[in-house]
Amino acid sequence: MKRARAPKDSSEKDSSKQAAASVRAYLAARPPPVRARLRQIRAIVRATAPSAVEHFSYGVPAFRLDGQALVWYAAFKQHTSIYPVTPALLRAHRIDVSGYQTSKGTLRVPLDEALPAPLVKRLVKARAAEVRNKSRAKRLTIGR
Repeated sequence: MKRARAPKDSSEKDSSKQAAASVRAYLAARPPPVRARLRQIRAIVRATAPSAVEHFSYGVPAFRLDGQALVWYAAFKQHTSIYPVTPALLRAHRIDVSGYQTSKGTLRVPLDEALPAPLVKRLVKARAAEVRNKSRAKRLTIGR
């Protein structure tokens, strides 16, 4: 049974509006093909983790789930990045990213290649499971 979510207070609404405006500005500042790629990533995250809340931090678009960071995504000169994609996450969920460059928890997809949508979806699902497990553990610890 799903719990009803408490109504957002005005500061949470303001924060959500500010995040949405920042994400829109970030996307608008990118060239059309890059903007399309970022919108595709954004749509995958929204579809895969519908309860995630759009966020903007470290100067790039992000999503939060259960009050915790879920994923960030960004555009650079030669690639788009999705993070965090840690070795532990990849091992735990048996996700193969050998065809892509990774660095410090970041998956890089070259702009001249198609976005691997199934891989992005799988990574978001894995991150959502990780975040929910942390949230569940935290609630159990606090409840003691």
